[in-house]
Amino acid sequence: MLHPPQSVVAPAPARSAPVVRAWWQRVRVQAWGLAGVFFALYCVLSVRRHQRMQSAGFDLGIFEQGIRAYAHGHAPVTLLKGPGFNLLGDHFHPLLVVFAPFYRLFPSPLTLLVGQAALAAVAIVPLVGWAHRVRGPKVSAWIGLAFGASWGMAELNHFDFHEVCLAVPLLAFALAAAGQQRWKAAAGWGLPLLLVKEDLGLTLALLGGYIAWKGVGRGPKRLGWALVAVGVLGSALEMLVILPSMNAHGSFDYWNEIASGSTQASVHANTPLQTVLHTFWPPEKYGTVLMLLAPTAFVALRSPLVLLLLPTLGWRFVSANPHYWGTLYHYNATLMVIVFAAAIHALDRDRAVLRGRLLRWLCAASAVFTAVTVPIYPLHEAFLPRTWTTPAQVGTAAAIMARIPDGAGVATSNRLAAQLAGRTQVSLICSEAPPAAPPEWVLLDATDPTEWPCPMPRMAAEVAADQSSGRYHLITRQDGITLLRRSDR
Repeated sequence: MLHPPQSVVAPAPARSAPVVRAWWQRVRVQAWGLAGVFFALYCVLSVRRHQRMQSAGFDLGIFEQGIRAYAHGHAPVTLLKGPGFNLLGDHFHPLLVVFAPFYRLFPSPLTLLVGQAALAAVAIVPLVGWAHRVRGPKVSAWIGLAFGASWGMAELNHFDFHEVCLAVPLLAFALAAAGQQRWKAAAGWGLPLLLVKEDLGLTLALLGGYIAWKGVGRGPKRLGWALVAVGVLGSALEMLVILPSMNAHGSFDYWNEIASGSTQASVHANTPLQTVLHTFWPPEKYGTVLMLLAPTAFVALRSPLVLLLLPTLGWRFVSANPHYWGTLYHYNATLMVIVFAAAIHALDRDRAVLRGRLLRWLCAASAVFTAVTVPIYPLHEAFLPRTWTTPAQVGTAAAIMARIPDGAGVATSNRLAAQLAGRTQVSLICSEAPPAAPPEWVLLDATDPTEWPCPMPRMAAEVAADQSSGRYHLITRQDGITLLRRSDR
């Protein structure tokens, strides 16, 4: 019996070694070149902000005190949060210890800011390399520029320093590996997320679920389900056991903000129905979701990787703290990584649809969105003349702070706390848990606009009371900056 002839498809010609090397060299130049450009921009954004005394004790000073303790072999205790307050009782981020050797060599808050900028910029490398492999240099250039200039990355580097900067490159490398079905590499990059913040175990669990779903063979499926178990159990262990054991209140403080309708612990929790309704209201939350998806022109929605957004968005939207709902601060940096990774994955799996004129329109829409948001969010500050000028009050403040000796106890306002955290025992003037012994020095910047953790009128009233009572006497007052010293000294 005759059979119809089989169609023969010639295999794609193998690339020679020199061609592969040349291709890899182009990828590396593009990826690391873009990373270098954005590293410089991120450094300008955060370092100049600190040099102009716009950073704050909450949170740069807090993290510097903790990392300073790590650098000298101690537990990460921070006086800004209260006497003996262990940062591992606030959030579970022991991976911050990687900053300790660098801080020991260069004991400055700039070490933290530069390190954060480097970690954020390095996240560009795996995303650009993956996009280049999937769609070539033009698409990878679009991904690198849009991700690097995205509002979420700008906000991360603008608002002081936070532990999530460690999660940004870890997620980028993990998702790039998962998207290319390098399952063991994805698991290896993802596992350290458990040591960055307690909620990221749930993100790791969803990554494991993706590996179990897409992996072919018993090995990847076992690996995926193992990651699911490790992620869920790890987050549960951190929130229910480790954090309460290190917290002065014997509990995980942030339970109070979930499903309560208030950030105050005294307010009783809502009913389950009220919690569900609260999760989807107010409309600001929908705006945040749109802002997350718009940088990729909503291409990310075509990939299952976009589901990794859910754990972080879930706890934020359930929370009663309105700061978690919007686009400010550092809360969206990890989500920006997920969105762009999902977009690259969609470009890979939907080649038949996302090509030609449609792809060009999508890239143009993304570029327009990026161009519109750059002037709104902080990245554009790197190009403003005021960023490169130093106000006269900064010099006055520096001269006054120089009168406070190293190692001295000082109560101060929020912004000046960030300047003193590296060399003094600094606390806030209006701290709810003040030091056991009154600090020798009190330093107030009456022009400090920050309202957290307490407003300026309250701080000014406390300083005036200290002076009028005779407990402290005036050393100097210039340009709105007041320095007092304890009278018995």
